[in-house]
Amino acid sequence: MKAYQIHRFGGPEVLQQYDVAMPELQTGEVCIRVEAASINPVDFKTRSGEYPAVKEDKLPFTLGRDFAGVVAASQSPHWQVDDKVFGFVGQGQGALAEYVKVGGDALALTPTTIGNAGAAAAALAGLTAWQGIFDHGGLQAGQRVLIHAAAGGVGHLAVQFAKSRGAEVYATASTDSVDFVRSLGADHIIDYKKERFEDVARDIDVVFDTLGGETQQRSWAVLKQGGALISTLTEPSQDEALKRGARTMRYTARPDGKQLSEIARLMEDGRVRVNIVETYDFEVAPAALARVEAGHVHGKVVVTVSTT
Repeated sequence: MKAYQIHRFGGPEVLQQYDVAMPELQTGEVCIRVEAASINPVDFKTRSGEYPAVKEDKLPFTLGRDFAGVVAASQSPHWQVDDKVFGFVGQGQGALAEYVKVGGDALALTPTTIGNAGAAAAALAGLTAWQGIFDHGGLQAGQRVLIHAAAGGVGHLAVQFAKSRGAEVYATASTDSVDFVRSLGADHIIDYKKERFEDVARDIDVVFDTLGGETQQRSWAVLKQGGALISTLTEPSQDEALKRGARTMRYTARPDGKQLSEIARLMEDGRVRVNIVETYDFEVAPAALARVEAGHVHGKVVVTVSTT
């Protein structure tokens, strides 16, 4: 099969298409013929050697963390050949390939009304948002959440998940993203180029941080006593947390087919939509990676791998 791999870390030139062996299944695993895969920031971080979970001992490594496709072979009692599924590979070999294998518990049925591109785009970003604000943040109806980078792949889904749960959403975005974030249902959109979020947000129950650095540090000022500051990037200060009786966590999303099924239902009900900015053909997948690496993507970028 064909797959986009890195054999060394570096710039865009190290991502090449190779002919590689088909996945070999063990008990509980499923092989999927990939029809669509999405691009995430973790892909270019992995390519450049900046992702801690992929060191030189993992090379060669296939990029691409999430996908939608059709079951080609199954060693799982839960999935049959020709089932249409989507999922997230976790830390295993990736989905920018004609075939990928994952554990059966990482999969969910592809929503019939969404299609492959939308499902592939929702898997990793959706699980990252879901686990961040609900599992780790403990967000509940009536609470206030501050979502940073709300126009991004993870952020735009976090806004919609929070609204579906009945939370009051504060969201930061750049000037050219304000209208997009408003269309997602955010209650308070903060244009960070024109105002400081500390001047708008107050008594926040959950801060969802996908930026780190100064933004994370400034976020302590708006967190209520006993709140939660959850980050996808860097571990929040335990000293600051202790002062406020706050919960903190830096986490990495994990595969979870049951949560993906909940996300799929929200998508089918029209309560959550994935914004796909651009779709690229498999033969020009490195261009899709470059698009995400350039930044300021309002949603997700998808690679179409197979249509047969």
